Amino acid sequence: MGGYQEFKELRVWQEAKELAVQIYKLTTNTNFAGDYGLRDQARRAAVSVASNIAEGYERNSNKDFIRFLLISKGSLSELRTQLEIALEIGYLNGKLFENIEDRCKKVGAMLTKLMRARKNQTDNK
Repeated sequence: MGGYQEFKELRVWQEAKELAVQIYKLTTNTNFAGDYGLRDQARRAAVSVASNIAEGYERNSNKDFIRFLLISKGSLSELRTQLEIALEIGYLNGKLFENIEDRCKKVGAMLTKLMRARKNQTDNK
């Protein structure tokens, strides 16, 4: 690899990918499964978080990477909204919701920290 880090080595990407896997499993095995609209939106939003981290990283530009991280944060907010709705209509119990919400918050904090670090690199050049 010669010093080159790939997106799969990013902790935030790993966490976001695990979140997407969790959402896929959740939407297969709960009341979510029959609600195709909400299920598909939640899946797309979850996949988008990890996908945009990967795509942005591979752009080899801090400015592009930051833009894609912002898109990831937006997708994460979409997912959190869909999970809130799922909780309120009874697709998720409170404990499961809290577990996923905590993971979402963790990914969000990691995205914010990475954006700040990349912005500082750009500003200091």
